[in-house]
Amino acid sequence: MHYWVRASPSDFSGPLPQPRSGHTAVNIGKSKVVVFGGLVDKKFLNDISVYDIDNKLWFQPECTGSGSEGQTAPSPRAFHIAIAIDCHMFVFGGRLGTKRRLLGPGYCWHLIIFSDIWQWSELTSFGDLPSPRDFAAASAIGNQKIVMYGGWDGKKWLSDVFVLDTMSLEWTELAVSGTLPPPRCGHTATMVEKRLLVYGGRGGGGPIMGDLWALKGLIEEDTEVPGWTLLKLPGQAPAARCGHTVTSGGHYLLMFGGHGTGGWLSRYDVYFNDCVVLDRVSAQWKRLATNIEAPSPRAYHTLTSIGSRYLLFGGFDGKVTHGDLWWLVPEDDPITKRLSASPPEVIPESQNSSMPSGIRSNSKENHMDGSAISELQKRLNISVSLSGDGFHIIDESEDKEFIELASSIIGNTTIANKQVKYVKFAVQALREHWRNSTPESIRLKELTVLLRDYKRLIFHHHLANLGSHLQSTESGFIEKDTYRFYHITDASQLRMSDIPCLLAEYKQLPLD
Repeated sequence: MHYWVRASPSDFSGPLPQPRSGHTAVNIGKSKVVVFGGLVDKKFLNDISVYDIDNKLWFQPECTGSGSEGQTAPSPRAFHIAIAIDCHMFVFGGRLGTKRRLLGPGYCWHLIIFSDIWQWSELTSFGDLPSPRDFAAASAIGNQKIVMYGGWDGKKWLSDVFVLDTMSLEWTELAVSGTLPPPRCGHTATMVEKRLLVYGGRGGGGPIMGDLWALKGLIEEDTEVPGWTLLKLPGQAPAARCGHTVTSGGHYLLMFGGHGTGGWLSRYDVYFNDCVVLDRVSAQWKRLATNIEAPSPRAYHTLTSIGSRYLLFGGFDGKVTHGDLWWLVPEDDPITKRLSASPPEVIPESQNSSMPSGIRSNSKENHMDGSAISELQKRLNISVSLSGDGFHIIDESEDKEFIELASSIIGNTTIANKQVKYVKFAVQALREHWRNSTPESIRLKELTVLLRDYKRLIFHHHLANLGSHLQSTESGFIEKDTYRFYHITDASQLRMSDIPCLLAEYKQLPLD
């Protein structure tokens, strides 16, 4: 169990970084986090904000430097790459401000951070120089090299792999044999021991992807021939997305946020605020159980590991550029005491307008015992979020859309105005209708209502009745079932292939 805790003014001193998206934040050793660049209100940035972990202090260092054209710092940019190796940060690529032109990785800026010295220098590299690009992804290989994959060069999506030796400043294009991943940008690339793991991104022609690839052959000592492998892991895989983050934490990788297409029912993008874990030990996807209150959905943010904590900053949700700071911490972290002292309230829809509207709940249901919820989340293998994900629970008798659909199913258009016993009859009739339906017979207008009732039944039988279910662990029902669609906030996020699975799970749920 982990908890999202909104950062408090008492957590820091010094000036906080201004809102932005498309920026970078890297760990320099174990003592500092360096935030660089980004975009806000069509303005590209090149400022540096530093978080001093030991002193809990934000500050903006005075940097010296020299560039080929007399500048003392990199040009303002966003969607660039920044990689830390020891006390050095290497910045290259990205989109330049004023003319929105792309920057070439061949001209790399290097920031050395030593004690009170903050010095920029522009490095001229050589070798197989990559083309200018933004939305690429990169990761450090050990303490000397950087591997970069993909991106967008202004005309096409890329699927090339380049390695930079930071000592010799030589770029080498990696000759990869076999099947290549589809070209992409806005993906993530993370070194895990001897493999580079690449997830998601936007591909050629615009589709957003949800595939996971592993690249071998990056470690010279192993003499492996470079090659890609498409990985298909068990568990609750994340939805296809780009602009997300993947952060290493112990034996797992933590994915947060990003955006994807609204699905086959929608023309609009949907933004995520879910936490998905890739467990390196069991080699499977898992949903990270978190508390009710969570950061609003976003993409192009940063999530930085600081000991056992994670620090979330910035991002964009299609309308607003964020500047809020959040902690994601394990349940035994002292900072979680804030939540018990002041329980999180339901977030009004107006404050979370980037997410689709959904089911509502009353405040009594939202303040259920946290430890019981935590235990139940683990057994259900779902991440229950009653407010942060934008949907809440209401009774079926108050669900106007549900009652109207039930009325049409039984052929009585005035059922909503009749007595309670007639409403209950209509509810039962609609649920029996779905129990006897096939995926092909489900109409588009039914999907939103079906998804809502699916969540309602899960809530009624597993979350609202905490005591009885926590005592009946031997029944097997909680242990064996995984509710794969509970985290989906709107039917527009469903794919055609999801409908048979959703209907099959619905038919297994006990009726009221």
